[in-house]
Amino acid sequence: ATSDPSQASLGLKMGGSKSIRPVMPAPSADASLLAFQDRENPYLSMQFEAQKAESYELKKSYKGHIAPISCLAMHPKKSILATASDDTTWKMWSVPNGELIMTGEGHKSWVSGIDFHPKASTLATSSGDSTVKVWDFSQSKCIATLSDHAQAVWGCAYHDSGDFLASCSMDHTAKLWDLTQNKCRQTFRGHVDSVNAVVFQPFSNNLCTCSGDKTVSLWDARTGLCIQTFYGHLNAVNHVAFNLRGDTIASTDADGGLRLWDVRMVIERLQVNAGPHSANKVGFDQSGTVIALASDDHTIKIIDAVQGATLGVLEGHEEAVQAVIFDASQRSLISAGSDNS
Repeated sequence: ATSDPSQASLGLKMGGSKSIRPVMPAPSADASLLAFQDRENPYLSMQFEAQKAESYELKKSYKGHIAPISCLAMHPKKSILATASDDTTWKMWSVPNGELIMTGEGHKSWVSGIDFHPKASTLATSSGDSTVKVWDFSQSKCIATLSDHAQAVWGCAYHDSGDFLASCSMDHTAKLWDLTQNKCRQTFRGHVDSVNAVVFQPFSNNLCTCSGDKTVSLWDARTGLCIQTFYGHLNAVNHVAFNLRGDTIASTDADGGLRLWDVRMVIERLQVNAGPHSANKVGFDQSGTVIALASDDHTIKIIDAVQGATLGVLEGHEEAVQAVIFDASQRSLISAGSDNS
């Protein structure tokens, strides 16, 4: 990576020394963004066995909310699942037993996104009430409400440092929040339609967004500049996800299309048509070779991320599947949908 953040760099260090090299900001850069230093991605040197999700069988099903469940997040250390729902609440559950641990109330509209702090001290939620809220477990309350978005907020994601949070909104922007001061540090402008999902590239200072304008974009969080835009989707892009290595982006669209993008070569690596029903969410397993796709046709499609073949289809939901997440600790897959389960 370069030492000048204005020279947008993908920040993918391939091995090398463990020392952290400070990035000297350009004169215009905010000094508090110094927390954004290049870090080595530990997953670059790890190998994981692929999860054979195509052979998974339904082990447990429970009605988690009184309205559709829109998003799932796994606790970084424990077997705990967080759910966000259109019923304006979020909940935490033990996995795989499904015992309710905690319920969070405070949003005035549907809750669209949820993410755990990397150290699991807090949790962030995004909502149709145009706010992002940060909840503290030790205090059992909301400790911050971030309200700079002009319209509904679709998603939120923590940076791996835990000091920054990204959000994306129907107002065509994504924002970067400094959680040490609860202030908006950057606004990412460039999409010409709703920004439907946001995710950080693992162990980097780049974030990825997807939009109703049919594009996927990669941004430098330090400068607020767009590094790269990926074109190819023929309809609104619903969701984006990185593999753990951070070198591949998966994106899904309203036609059921799945595309994989090579971040470093900036090319489309794979295209899979899993339609005609909308593909609502996508997730990689730890190995990065298996993808789960949450579909409007009530199923979860398991796809080979290397060849693009459909390995299997998991059935069980009675309505559209809205979210899907791999649980590596349990070697399982968790899904949620419009059937409130």
